[in-house]
Amino acid sequence: METSELLELIARGEDSSLEFKADVTNEKSLAQELVAFANSSGGILLIGVGDDGTLTGLNSDDIPRINRILVNASSGNIRPAINVETKNVLLEKGIVVVVSVPRGVSKPYMDSDGVVWVRSGASKRKTTSREELQRLFQASGLIHGDGIEVPGMTVADLDLPYFQEFYKKEYGQSLDSVEVPLPQLLENMNLMKDGNFNRSGALLFSREPTAKLPLFMIKAVAYPGTDISVEHYIESKDIIGKIIDQYQQISNFIRRNIRYIQREKGINTVGDPEIPGIVFEELLVNAIIHRDYFVAAPIRVFIFADRIEIISPGHLPNNLTVANILQGNSNIRNPILASFATKILPYRGLGSGIRRSLQAYPHIEFIDERDGNFFKATIKRLPVVSN
Repeated sequence: METSELLELIARGEDSSLEFKADVTNEKSLAQELVAFANSSGGILLIGVGDDGTLTGLNSDDIPRINRILVNASSGNIRPAINVETKNVLLEKGIVVVVSVPRGVSKPYMDSDGVVWVRSGASKRKTTSREELQRLFQASGLIHGDGIEVPGMTVADLDLPYFQEFYKKEYGQSLDSVEVPLPQLLENMNLMKDGNFNRSGALLFSREPTAKLPLFMIKAVAYPGTDISVEHYIESKDIIGKIIDQYQQISNFIRRNIRYIQREKGINTVGDPEIPGIVFEELLVNAIIHRDYFVAAPIRVFIFADRIEIISPGHLPNNLTVANILQGNSNIRNPILASFATKILPYRGLGSGIRRSLQAYPHIEFIDERDGNFFKATIKRLPVVSN
């Protein structure tokens, strides 16, 4: 790191990825800072800079001591151990040790007392909520939200006629000809565990999944203007049921509330939708399959006079960015759902849905809101030009 880069960092001040320390003397305390960075998005620790950004500097005799503390903190006081990189930058007032902590790939990391720390703004805090710990495990691929057990939702909740039809179509044999008991079959299909459906099984094949998973639904509202209004709306609907039911209902809701353009067609023919149907097909399926099922919140679809917003709970997983998905990159957050989606929904599972939407209709913007923990697709509605 060049001197100018370091001075620019210091001038920026502490934030979620930058921490200042005038000095470090305690391995345990330092380990907590490193854990917080590794459990979040990584970051930089500057040793030799006061909390207020004052350059205190270190002398050459301090460096061996600090390196020893860093090694002991990162290897002996963190589970699992992490690797940090250091660089010593000589400034006029002394040396600043630049410690780079990568985003962890084996989350959650914890200190020697078993405490999990994360960054929160410009400081660290303990993780105490079960949901936050689950998301850290999810980031390492150790657990997935779609595989969480739904207590009390058993084979008695199965939509049997629907499942029979699915099984015959997919596997080429009737359910009656299967020799294993139905609960065992569902467990073999990774839809059930110990007699209870997981979230995938419940959402895919139970009669009323929202009876036990009330927030895994879609809230849809069409407004006459360009802002959310509590009192004035064209149509509002809470969409519940199995995933296939939710997909079909939200598709119909959108079709009812968009414009159709006649163009060159006769007066008695149905016009073309103002936005190609494939756009909603791809974006709605993505919202249902790739949302964060650790977050108990509905998908939201808002139709305004100038735009349509599809808002999914949970930001993009791991290191995935909007730039990545525009290039066709993907990260399967919900592997069980994704494995069944190709059989039930118009889902191809190749990471090409976003690109296909943009090819059909380029007036779409994507926002990955990490602080608010949601992902939003905004489809612009263009003015209708009369011939």
